[in-house]
Amino acid sequence: MTRTVTDDLGHEVVLPEGPVGRVVSLVPSLTEALAQTRRAALVGATDWCTHPGDLDVPRVRGTKNPDLAAVRALRPDLVVCVQEENRELDVQRLRGAGVPVWVGVVESVDDALGAMGRLFAQVLGWGEPGWLREVRRVWGGPPGPTPPRATVAVPVWRDPWMVVGGRTFTGDLLSRAGLANAFGTHPERYPHVALEQIDGAGADLVVLPDEPYVFTGDDGPEAFSRTPTRLVSGRLLTWYGPSMAEAWTVLAQLGRVPDGSPG
Repeated sequence: MTRTVTDDLGHEVVLPEGPVGRVVSLVPSLTEALAQTRRAALVGATDWCTHPGDLDVPRVRGTKNPDLAAVRALRPDLVVCVQEENRELDVQRLRGAGVPVWVGVVESVDDALGAMGRLFAQVLGWGEPGWLREVRRVWGGPPGPTPPRATVAVPVWRDPWMVVGGRTFTGDLLSRAGLANAFGTHPERYPHVALEQIDGAGADLVVLPDEPYVFTGDDGPEAFSRTPTRLVSGRLLTWYGPSMAEAWTVLAQLGRVPDGSPG
């Protein structure tokens, strides 16, 4: 017996009847969510799936270059992907080999909450986990105060510099925490901008995550002469899942920049 569900792109996915028992995740944030909900069902993940730290499953290379033969060899009932992070070509090749693939679309907090709710309740058949109910309670309300507490710029790469732009999960997360994105009206989601534009954008704070580019105390803050900087875990800015509960606490502190020199 089988059942058919639809992913966020409208593609029909045929699954075994009942709860899904074998899942490969090609999305680090969803790997954490799956492991926290039903670890025994997670049979494979990417090399970039760093949480939980003690996760012991076969690795299938990266999000953009998965080892498709290794994925197939794990005999998954379902492979979990998202449009932004995984390549359409890999999805098509897995489907062509008869592997069911579900693709989520996440460009906002509401997208994330909706996609995760559908994934766990309807697709996997596991029901909504407790951590998701808590994340929904924390983040499911309207955006934060207007005017915002502070304006921030969030680089995600350097040489060339790239920042978080419009229509992104990170930008919406910031907004709901009462922070304005200095590049939030940019038509591109992750635009290339000159360092001088970031430092001169009038932001109260430049937030430097440790992924995808690994900004550190010695690599990033020294580039900004006019704007204070703050190092933050990239997982709390870009991952959707259990980490969103911790993200609320951390983002609530951003923008409270003490008087003094940048850095």
